[in-house]
Amino acid sequence: MSETHSFTGRILCETACELGEGPTYDPATGKAYWFDIMGRTLHELHLATMTKATHALPFLGSVLAVVDPERQLIVSDQGLFLRRVADGALSPFVTLEDKAQNRSNDGRVHPSGALWASTMGRKAEKHAGAIYHIAGGTVTKLFSDITIPNGICFSPDGRIGYFTDTDVNHLMRVALDPKTGLPAGAPDVLSDETGTPGGVDGSVCDADGLIWNARWGANAVDVYKPDGTKIARHLVPAVQASCPAFIGDEADRLLVTSAWQGMDAAARLADPHAGQTFELGLAVKGRFEPAFAL
Repeated sequence: MSETHSFTGRILCETACELGEGPTYDPATGKAYWFDIMGRTLHELHLATMTKATHALPFLGSVLAVVDPERQLIVSDQGLFLRRVADGALSPFVTLEDKAQNRSNDGRVHPSGALWASTMGRKAEKHAGAIYHIAGGTVTKLFSDITIPNGICFSPDGRIGYFTDTDVNHLMRVALDPKTGLPAGAPDVLSDETGTPGGVDGSVCDADGLIWNARWGANAVDVYKPDGTKIARHLVPAVQASCPAFIGDEADRLLVTSAWQGMDAAARLADPHAGQTFELGLAVKGRFEPAFAL
């Protein structure tokens, strides 16, 4: 039986994102980044000074990966773009798919330097989405017929990949080639969450191999062992928790995004912190995201 822990953290950013997603952290600059996908905005927070900046985007961005000190990679509904950190200038990099009715959603860099990124229907149409593997400029479709692809993360040694279709609510596991991040077998169900409230959303895997999963609709982050055993639930003060990320100089803190998407006025009144960004308030054994290898 997993233990439930009350929220002891803090609000990192009070800005209410319609769909806060895709958080990450750049240890070289001490900055955390996340998106408001529907708001077409990239949020940037320097943790040491709590200096905040926002960057308007010409597309629906959802994933950011560091390339080098000068460049970042952004995944969007218009494809993948290189972003110049100095001035935010964007240049097209590669296209994921030719489906105007889709947008990008979840993603994370594998220890090999390859990126996994997902797509879904703009209105979460059934089975419209997919998960792709991007190595340099080479795009490979890994899994298709997914409605809301989420939960992408990797074991520390790169031998296991995790993902979910939030619509199905199965946390999936697949063996990987650690040198490439490509599947080495068929995925199987690590944890069947169909009988529990909320949806399996964004995930990150810590240095011990524990999976930290944001539980959309349940105002929580759940923690799973690599064998699928759920060992803890940490509450957050927003119902629609969306994705966690390790932050701080030692990657020992956890940021969690949230969303007010789909809420009417009454629901937002009942959930006043919806869309805000939180720090969980406990020490974790995190690790920094690998850079994307061009």
